[in-house]
Order: sequence, then C-alpha cells, then structure tokens
Amino acid sequence: MNNESEGKNADNEDFAALLDAHDQITRPAVYVGEKITAKVIAITRENVFLDVGSSIDGVVTRAELLDEQGQLSVKVGDMLELYVTAASDTEVQLSRSISGKGSLDELVNAFRNKVPVEGKVQEVCKGGFAVDIMKFRAFCPVSQMDVKYVESPDDYIGQIHHFRITRIEDKGRNIVITRRGLLEEAQEQAQRQFLEKLQVGDMIEGTVTRLMPYGAFVELIAGLEGMIHISELSWSRVEKPDEVVQPGDRISVKVIDIQPQSGPAAKKIALSAKQVDGDPWERLPDVLQPGAKVTGRVTRCAPFGAFVEVSPGIEGLVHISEMSFVKRILHPEDVVAAGETVSVMIKSIDPQNRKLSLSLRDAEGDPWLEVPQKYRPGQKVTGQIEKKETFGYLVALEPEVVGLLPASHIHKASQPTQLEKLKQGDAIPVAIQKIDAPNRRISLLPADSADSSDWHKYQPDSADRLSPLAEKLQAALAARKKQK
Repeated sequence: MNNESEGKNADNEDFAALLDAHDQITRPAVYVGEKITAKVIAITRENVFLDVGSSIDGVVTRAELLDEQGQLSVKVGDMLELYVTAASDTEVQLSRSISGKGSLDELVNAFRNKVPVEGKVQEVCKGGFAVDIMKFRAFCPVSQMDVKYVESPDDYIGQIHHFRITRIEDKGRNIVITRRGLLEEAQEQAQRQFLEKLQVGDMIEGTVTRLMPYGAFVELIAGLEGMIHISELSWSRVEKPDEVVQPGDRISVKVIDIQPQSGPAAKKIALSAKQVDGDPWERLPDVLQPGAKVTGRVTRCAPFGAFVEVSPGIEGLVHISEMSFVKRILHPEDVVAAGETVSVMIKSIDPQNRKLSLSLRDAEGDPWLEVPQKYRPGQKVTGQIEKKETFGYLVALEPEVVGLLPASHIHKASQPTQLEKLKQGDAIPVAIQKIDAPNRRISLLPADSADSSDWHKYQPDSADRLSPLAEKLQAALAARKKQK
C-alpha cells in the first residue's frame, strides 16, 4: 500500500516537472515594451522572423525594414534592435515603433517603456511642430526634430518619422515628443559598429564638413568625423585647406591613426587624402625621365635658384646657373616669380633623396645656336633698344639675342640726332655688321648708313667663307659685269 502510494506521488511529481518544463519552453522570455536584440533567422514575402531567445520566434513585417529605395535592408544572420509590441504563447510581435490607431493606455505604455511611436508631421507651430501620433496630437520642439539645425521647418511637413514620448499629461492632451533622441541613439550604435571594424590603413569615402586653419574635418558616417591635417591634404605645398577642398566635397581618405578620446565615439581618427594614391616619388622614375621637357609651377625662390613643382608633390630645383644661356642671373626673381608657370627640362632624378634637378635654359634652348642661320652680315632688321650706355646701344634682335650698336657708328646714320632721341624700349632699324656666335656677339650699324649698303666689307673670314660653288658663281657674275 505504501509502495503504491509512493509510486503515484512520484508520477505526479514527474508530470508537474514536465508541465513546468513545457511552460518554460512556450512562455515568451520577453515583455511588451522591451527593447531586444534579435537575430534574423528567416525572411518570407510578408515577414521577417527573428530568434528572440525562446522557442517562440519573433516576427516583424517586411515593410518595416525597407530602405528609402524600397529594398530590404537586412539579411539572414543580421542582428536587429526592435521593440516588443505584443507577446503571447504562440507569437512575439516586434516593431521599430508603435503605429496605427491606438488608445491612451498604449501611449502611456509606450512612454513608460520608452517605445518609439510613429507620427506624421502635420504643421509648423510656435516653437516646433504639431505631430499626429496614433490619432493624438503631440508637440515636437524644433530643437528635437533633427540632429542638425532645422533651417527650413516647412520641409518636414507631411513626413512620417519615429518619435519617443518624453511627456504625457492631462489625459493625452499634452504630449511632448522627440525625434532627435532616437536619431542620436541610432547614430551612436552605427558609430560603435563602424569603429569596431575600422582599422589603420583602411580606405574610405567621406564628406568634408568644415575647414580650419590646421586642416579639414570629414564626416565618415552620420555624426562621426575624422580630421585631415593640412600636411596630409596634398603632396603639394598647401598654405590653406580651401586650396584643396571645400565643405560638401566627397573625397577618398586613408585612416592613418585611431586614438581613444572622451565622447560618444570615444575615438580620434586621423585621416590622409594624399596617401590614397601613394607617394608620387615612388612612381616618378616611371613617369619622368632625364631630358624630358615638362611644365611646372614656381613655388618659391631662394638666393641659389627657384623651386618648381612639376607634378603634385614633386618639386625640383632650377639652379641659378640653369636660368639663362645669354646673361648672368644674380637674382632668380629677375627671371621667374612664385606662382608662375614655366617650361623646364629634367636634368637628373634622385628618388631616394627626393631630389630633382631642372633647367630653364635647356627647355627654352640656346637661341644663339640658330643665329648664324637666321642672320648674315649686311642684313637689315628692326630691333628694340634694351639699354643705352655711353659706349653704345644694346639692341635686342629677339629674346636673348642682343647686339651692340657702338656709339662711334651712330654718327654714320643719315640722321644721327633721330637715333640719339630714341629711348629704352623704342624700335630701331639696324644692319648686321659682324657675327661672332661662339662668343655671343653681334656688331651693328645704323640701317641707313653708307657702310651698311656695302655688304662685301662684312664677308666672313676663312672659317665662314662661301662654299666653292657659291664662290664660282660669284666670280662668274663679276666677270660678266666687267664685260659689260
């Protein structure tokens, strides 16, 4: 009898344990209003199912998870933060907010549990906006509508957003809401997720938000900025950030440092724009070769020469001795000025020491090389007085080619006083008397002097005599003249 009674008691205990276990399995491990993190386990045409930590799956309508382009913004395996809007032994309903036509009790419950509610902005009112929430009228202060400054309040009219109730009084006749708080929470969450993956060396895109004398700030994701120091904006020399970027520009940057700091993001991010494309000096030998003629910008002048940037970040030196073939240069500023565009020739490249030797004069070429072909004794040309000296006039026949009209020859002109009245920069007609190209000298005569018409006086010496054929032709012409 006792054994039978003990057996029945044991059976009852086993049944009670099984019932408790069943209740543990089927009872939802969540409560209405709770914010939970759940994993997407399945997606159908109408719903998205999530693991909420119990045998009862959570479900959210697919439409709630569409982005602005109407595309589903999640996939299986993603973790989502949602609110429990309803829970039973068979289903846990989830949502990003409470919407639709509701009761005052639902609003109070949403307020107490900090559950977002969906609302439509109806109109702009004094100090903020009137918003329709579940058929109740609520007030959103203008400072709580967005994380950014609201410049045009009318732009928000008709928009549907998620809000959080911050105050509910007088049986629902006084409801105050905020959207900014939800946006800030979403931003902080996105920033944390972004920073968890961000590493030094990553290449990302961002938007320039503001400029400072020391650099530019770039927004990487909403509310999270990094800074490009002015030295990292470009391989070229930069005086002011606005020489390179402007607010609103979309640019690619490289993460070069991440340091802890106080604040929601808890990270200080250093960026570089110039390192996105790598060091230009490493590519230089593949781009430029000695002897190449290129165009560059004069960046600065020094007593010993001028620096010319031939490519972003590639700066070379034009030594003062490489500035002119025809005259001695004492000050580089006499030839070039900062900001000027000039043509230079590459003389040598030293990538290891980041040195580039350039030449202005080689790029322009030596004009005296063509003087013997362009000018001949007795030829009449018009030059420009470059300088008047006591010993005569220095006359420029072309850039860098200057001849001398001696003072002793001026009186040979038909009207010497007219030549004496000429000033620096005036045009003057002259005749070539003698050319000494190796020593860069040309002697001149007044174009209307008697000597200038007798070109035989200016025949070249033995080294510059006419060719044998030309000499024979000249002798034949002279013989024919005697016969006449």
